[in-house]
Amino acid sequence: MKKNVCYFGDDAIGGAANYLSGVMSHYGITYDRVDSGFAPKPSFFDTDYDLYILSDYPRSAIDGTSVLEHIVGAVTEKGSGLLMIGGWESFYGRLGEYHNTPIAPILPVIMEKKDDRRNYPVSLLLHPCVEHPVTDGLPWETPPGIGGFNAFKVKKDAALLIEGLRFNITLRDDADPAPRSPHFASLRIPTLSSPILSLSLAETVPLLAVGRAGNGRTAAFASDAAPHWVGGFVDWGTKRIHQKIGDGFIEVGEDYACFWRNLVRWTGKLDGGE
Repeated sequence: MKKNVCYFGDDAIGGAANYLSGVMSHYGITYDRVDSGFAPKPSFFDTDYDLYILSDYPRSAIDGTSVLEHIVGAVTEKGSGLLMIGGWESFYGRLGEYHNTPIAPILPVIMEKKDDRRNYPVSLLLHPCVEHPVTDGLPWETPPGIGGFNAFKVKKDAALLIEGLRFNITLRDDADPAPRSPHFASLRIPTLSSPILSLSLAETVPLLAVGRAGNGRTAAFASDAAPHWVGGFVDWGTKRIHQKIGDGFIEVGEDYACFWRNLVRWTGKLDGGE
């Protein structure tokens, strides 16, 4: 029987995997799980999947290259999709995971050859770069923020869908233009034009790129689907979605859930596209 998704990583159900698993369950997307630290079962090679997701899944969990070569063949020849989601064990990560593996040539990004993890105490705001089925219909006028990501470059034949905007933010006392720490005696809530708030764009970074590899679609999302990197993104949306998963549940923002639904469905051609 064909299933929509084979989802590798994010530890196990009951932990970080609850988030993406819960979203897929909420929208009726069928999936098999491969927990972090475990190789897929032999039946993996006999099952056709619409989409393969690698999210914070250690390369060391699988022997050799047969699993990754199988995924490459499924994408390029059979038209399956491949989505890599960021984490300490995604892209290059903490120890060097996927930069020199068979999937590197088919991902839409160029991975770094050193520790690519970036962490910021002030959230990066997500900003769409082009109109696309993954980003359409979401309230980008109220953008969510993330706290960390894997740095990469977008390949020339790929498309950048979302970039991250990192701002330098400084609070100042009205009477003293120099920054003061740690607290002001009385602090008014400022607007962008207030003299006690200094805000400037520090940099833009690529966060979501998509491309094609043979007959399939590929996508790379630099941040995570689960805390802590995902930050306030997990609560994006005024409505809440509550979904049971395993013995637990998730409660997330509706727009966060819609984003992941869109990305999974588009990359795996669950929308019926070619």
